[in-house]
Amino acid sequence: MAVVRKNILKDTAARDAYISGVKLLKAEDSTFSTTDFGIAGPPAPVRTYDLFVIWHILAMRTSVPPGGDPDIRNAAHRGPIFLPWHRVMLSLMEANFQRALGDPSFGLPYWDWTQDTELGDPKDSAIWKPSCMGGSGPAPFGGTVADGPFAFNEADPDTFRVRITTNSSLTLVRTSRGLRRALGVDAPNVPSKADVDALFDVSPPTGDPALATYDFSPWNVDSTGFRNRLEGFNPFGLHNLVHVFIGRDMGLASSPNDPAFYLHHCNVDRVWEGWMDRNGRNYLPDQSAPQILRGHRLKDPIVSPLGSAATPETVLDPTALYSYDLLP
Repeated sequence: MAVVRKNILKDTAARDAYISGVKLLKAEDSTFSTTDFGIAGPPAPVRTYDLFVIWHILAMRTSVPPGGDPDIRNAAHRGPIFLPWHRVMLSLMEANFQRALGDPSFGLPYWDWTQDTELGDPKDSAIWKPSCMGGSGPAPFGGTVADGPFAFNEADPDTFRVRITTNSSLTLVRTSRGLRRALGVDAPNVPSKADVDALFDVSPPTGDPALATYDFSPWNVDSTGFRNRLEGFNPFGLHNLVHVFIGRDMGLASSPNDPAFYLHHCNVDRVWEGWMDRNGRNYLPDQSAPQILRGHRLKDPIVSPLGSAATPETVLDPTALYSYDLLP
């Protein structure tokens, strides 16, 4: 059945179900072990929630195509595949929530960060209150989150713990600590409605046709099309800016450790869906693009836990699985 993804700050049932689902998946052992991923130390089950942290890290260190430089393009970021890859990730996580909650009607909620710019200080948003995601770590640089449903308590074995993280070389590292945030320290604001509106401005004064194009040569962080403007490399902002605004764990390749990750990426996906609603379900590059873009082209397999079943082409229309209560 198709589910409806709703604004977490306007639907308390969606908020409460999301929090419950995170905790259930954090407590559930998957069928994978730390040894399956070459993680140092004695074998231990990997929790279901933490599998997604691992998959995100692995995707970011996977060059697409093989043999290239993941800092130029990788399996999840820095190229056209950014939005399709995360759409697959969100759908797989949503299915796990539905299973854990026993609720096939559950849809992952989204956080519309554009509304927070109207507050003066986005740190005052209701999303950071104890009833939702909880707030920052101690000032001034941020540390372990101390309030809300994901606050850390060393003495409580059921407390929310970060168990898998990474270092600068994207090695999988085992840990056992609290979630860390530093709201507003490295970036004082989040994207505004005007920033999102600019993505949809298909007839800008400059006449730049790239704004009406999903992606554009050179298909990387220097591209001027919709994807890179939304991802946040050209200019710096939107998706990347939100990660930097939250900081600490959200600034790492292991950023899915923070439950705010999925709320953020649902909103990014919602923006993409709004763009396609206006411009059509189109994607570039197509299969005529050179082999250097293999893994980012329309019919290329997406590197994900779903294997080769998904391609950018197969995920362009998600309406059989979900829709949003409101598109930008």
